[in-house]
Amino acid sequence: MSDLMLLAVLVGLFVLTHELLSHPLRAPLVARLGEKGFAVVYSLVALASFGSAVQLWRQIPKDRLWDTPAGAYGPALAAMLVAAIFFVGSVTAPNPAMMPGVKGDPKGLQRITRHPMMWSFAIWAGVHIAMTADPRTIVLASGVAVLALVGTALQDGKKRGQNPSYASHMARTSHIPFMAILAGRQPPAALWPGLVPVLGGLALWALIIWAHPMLIGVPAAGWSYLQ
Repeated sequence: MSDLMLLAVLVGLFVLTHELLSHPLRAPLVARLGEKGFAVVYSLVALASFGSAVQLWRQIPKDRLWDTPAGAYGPALAAMLVAAIFFVGSVTAPNPAMMPGVKGDPKGLQRITRHPMMWSFAIWAGVHIAMTADPRTIVLASGVAVLALVGTALQDGKKRGQNPSYASHMARTSHIPFMAILAGRQPPAALWPGLVPVLGGLALWALIIWAHPMLIGVPAAGWSYLQ
């Protein structure tokens, strides 16, 4: 088995174990181990599977399947800014998908997408697939994208079945960013996510651009190309 195939297997195991532990296996394991025990098992499995995949990713030589057009660098940086704003917005405001007790009208990023954190990961994955054209990165990032988008769709189904009020939340929001606004379920003013997500997202975006060469070895999304 080639290293790239082994990487695909490890990424697949990460996605599969995450979905199994998040959905069909969660209730029986919580009943047996308790919430804290389940959290430990969940964390160890995620760390082992994803950590092994990242370690192998580092060992596989870089390659390129296509040349990235020069005009793609600006949109890539803009997309990563959106991802940073989504991420900050997801951790600075209550999310009914993560906190069942949260009630009331959707606020902030929830009016743009009810899964801002997962969409930040999906955008990150899409940008890195397009910009690196690197087989090892395509495999790793594809796993992250599948986990983010398929996992949230499954989560919506589970939450809707458990809590009727979540079905009402789904009716007023959208999984795909901006679709609730385009469909008229949220007003045009919902395009503004709030000052904290925007300022925090800008700070996180700048930090990523600054730290990227030190952590990964290359400028973020061709930043040096635009300078």
